[in-house]
Amino acid sequence: MSETGTPLANPRDLPVFAPGEPPRLLAEHLSYAYHPGRSAAPRFTLEPVSFRARRGELLMIVGPNASGKTTLLRLLSGLLRPLAGHVELDGVSLEKLDARTRAQRIAVVQQESPLVFPMSAVEYVLQGRYPYSRRLHFPSTDDLDLAMKSLEQVGGAHLAERWMHEISGGEKQRVVLARALAQQPLLLLLDEPTLHLDIGGQVELLRQLAALAANGRATIVVVTHELGLAAEFADQVVLMHRGRALGTGKPSEVFQETVLREVFAAPLRVEPGASGRPRIVLEVRTE
Repeated sequence: MSETGTPLANPRDLPVFAPGEPPRLLAEHLSYAYHPGRSAAPRFTLEPVSFRARRGELLMIVGPNASGKTTLLRLLSGLLRPLAGHVELDGVSLEKLDARTRAQRIAVVQQESPLVFPMSAVEYVLQGRYPYSRRLHFPSTDDLDLAMKSLEQVGGAHLAERWMHEISGGEKQRVVLARALAQQPLLLLLDEPTLHLDIGGQVELLRQLAALAANGRATIVVVTHELGLAAEFADQVVLMHRGRALGTGKPSEVFQETVLREVFAAPLRVEPGASGRPRIVLEVRTE
C-alpha cells in the first residue's frame, strides 16, 4: 500500500462539462454471482452497485483482495453478463453492442499481457487496431501513424523498434497502455496496472493516466490496491469490501478513517494532504 508522504503534482484539474451532459459510463444496480455448480450456493456474490463517470474522468476501484474489484471491471467491459442491472456507454447498453463495436469503444488492460510470439513494441501496439481491420488486412500508414502517436502519448516512442521481451517491466507497461490507446476507446479499463512497478513507476503511470483522461476523449477506470495513489489522482473512487460497494464519490468523501481501518484491517490514518486531497498514512508503532 503506497503512502503519499509528499505532495504529488497532479497534472490536471477536473474537466469542464456542458450543463446536462450525460455520463460516459453508467453502472446501474450491477450484481453478479459465481457458482461452483448449478445447484451449489454462490462462491462469491457481488451485491448491487451503482455509479457513473463522465468523459475525461479518472475513476479508481479500490479494496482488499477478493472484494469484487476485478469482477466489477469485467462487468464494465462486457466480458461478464450481470445477474441483474446494466451498464451503459454514452447512453447505449453494452448488451446492444456487438463484439466488434464493443472492442472499438472499450479497451481493457489486464494484469498480465503474455506474448504469444516475439514482436517489436510498435507491432504490439498495432494490435490495438485489429477491431477496425478486416480479414487479411495489413496495417495502413494511418494505423502506423496512430501506433506511433500512442507510443508518444505514454513517453515510449523510443521503444518502437525494441523487442518486447527485451524491455523492462515499466517500459512494457507503457507499451501495453499504448496498445489500448491505439484502439481509440471511449472507455479504458485497467486491472492493477501498477502491480509490478516500483513507487516511482506507479506515480508516473498514474500521472500519465490522469493526463490522458483530462486531455483525451476517454473515461478511465483503474482497479488498484494503492490507496495513496487513488487519494491523490482519482476524480472518483468506488470502495469495495466483500462484494459490496461501501462508498462511491470523491476520495475526500469515501476515504473515512474508521471505514478504511475496518476494510483493510490495518491502523490507517486519514489526514489532510499538502495537495488538498486526503493523505493515507499507515501507523507503525515500535515497542
